Amino acid sequence: MAKKYFGTDGIRGRVGQGQMTADAVLKLGWAVGRVLASKGNSRVVIGKDTRISGYMFESALEAGLSAAGIDVRLLGPMPTPGIAYLTRTLRASAGIVISASHNPFYDNGLKFFSAEGTKLPDEIEDEIEAMFEAPMETVESALLGKAGRVDDASGRYIEACKATIPIGTKFSGQKVVLDCANGATYHIAPSVFTELGARVITLGNTPDGLNINQACGSTHPEKLVQTVLENQADIGIAFDGDGDRVLMVDHTGRVIDGDEILYIIARARLAEGMPLKGVVGTLMSNMGFELAIKALGLDFARANVGDRYVLECLKEKGWCLGGENSGHIICLDKTTTGDGIVSALQVMAYLAQSEQTLAQALEGLSMFPQVLINVSLPAGADPMSDASVQAAVDAVDVKLAGRGRVLLRASGTEPLIRVMVEGEDEQQVTRYAQQIADAVKDSY
Repeated sequence: MAKKYFGTDGIRGRVGQGQMTADAVLKLGWAVGRVLASKGNSRVVIGKDTRISGYMFESALEAGLSAAGIDVRLLGPMPTPGIAYLTRTLRASAGIVISASHNPFYDNGLKFFSAEGTKLPDEIEDEIEAMFEAPMETVESALLGKAGRVDDASGRYIEACKATIPIGTKFSGQKVVLDCANGATYHIAPSVFTELGARVITLGNTPDGLNINQACGSTHPEKLVQTVLENQADIGIAFDGDGDRVLMVDHTGRVIDGDEILYIIARARLAEGMPLKGVVGTLMSNMGFELAIKALGLDFARANVGDRYVLECLKEKGWCLGGENSGHIICLDKTTTGDGIVSALQVMAYLAQSEQTLAQALEGLSMFPQVLINVSLPAGADPMSDASVQAAVDAVDVKLAGRGRVLLRASGTEPLIRVMVEGEDEQQVTRYAQQIADAVKDSY
């Protein structure tokens, strides 16, 4: 059935509008609690990023869950993958993340994890949506849920991250710049890399509730590039606001995207002798990346955009490695969901073991020029079904003659159409992408 409230990555929107109001989140917490209680479950963990609205929504969820008779454990600011990990290890029935990921501070959202630390099944989301429509009723006072704070949440997750690379691996002598996006990794990532021996320079680690993702993090790597060059650092690492994405910068200042990170991790697994069969990318994954993965002797599959769909494809094929060029990397042999810190650690450990630089580890990968243009949509616009837009796409397909790709995709989190064109000639690709973007704008 079509979802009324849940998108591809939970619920997200402008604070104070739609479902992102205090009363709606209170009711949603109650609905989640009622569904869990009906299955005999009784404990939920809640974590958040650093947005100022997180305080409001944390309290609203706590109240709603308590009204449904569910106990709550508060984790405080914590990366999304850390919340998934603690949901499992604390034996909770579910985990709730209060975050809008890479969006500005004035947005927020809710993501949900099952007891296994994976995204909630569709049928559970359907039950929650149905319960949300029911009148809210509070359990008897003696049955109200209790709330408590997990004081050692950060330490637990730090140790879990370090445990994903071989014991004895050290980053001694490596100068690393971390950009924590003024988000949920600000108090976690510096400790992880420092404890592993790296000399760490940290950016974006002074959140004030309003500056999350603001000119920093994986969506704005410019300052990271500058800092790497100024300090002659070996590597730069940028996370997004909730810590499930990562991009990297090599010592020359070149930005390394998710496809390239995934390629290095695949090489690392093969070097370890791991029986890796294939890698999952998405519709946005670069054609050069696909060819390089196949050159390693691995199969390659494309999922729809969204880490949810990457995970579904991995499980369907029985593989363990996949991700998106945006920096969502899933290593199912290490975690249950995309994890920026863990992904960066896999790369760093391989570089240390192989005594290579980041640039050297990318040998064998030649990326096709890929241009992405985001076109804002007014309410009610539907350019995907417009004949002139389709004609523009068909015309570019003909010109690429099988040596490139065109992809139009509606964003699952923002009112945008994403126009992507990929081919061998960058100027040509840029021109084609702009032609299609102009056709999209002219359609409304």
